[in-house]
Amino acid sequence: MVVKLLSLQRPSIEIARTSSDNTDFITLVQLLDADLARRDGSEHSFYAQFNAINNIRHVVVAYENGRLVGCGAIKEFAPGIMEVKRMYTVAESRGKGVASRILQELERWAAELSCNKCVLETGKRLPEAIELYKKNGYRITANLWPVCGY
Repeated sequence: MVVKLLSLQRPSIEIARTSSDNTDFITLVQLLDADLARRDGSEHSFYAQFNAINNIRHVVVAYENGRLVGCGAIKEFAPGIMEVKRMYTVAESRGKGVASRILQELERWAAELSCNKCVLETGKRLPEAIELYKKNGYRITANLWPVCGY
């Protein structure tokens, strides 16, 4: 007989608020861009133009037991509306709720900034991202995924 003890303890996720100047954020965005380039293929240069990270003031970085595991950002889209940008979780930490925690922190920060809606656009070749946003209450519209209220 082979026995394995299972732990119900969730990993310790720490979320830090920062800006796009943060070196950990920059590192994760480089990994995100490499992943997107692979998935997007020849269309990547078109999409890349919308993904600049200079001067983003509202960035969160996630750490699991002190190890860098994910990031996301919000940027003003219109008065009272923030756009969720640059969401990424390292492959080995996916499926642990890291991305949802990041998204919830971004929504909380948007609410603190007196915003009442977040929108985002995600790639059609990112089914796991689409599922993340659906799971967190976002719904598909013509081109953007809005969620109202926090």
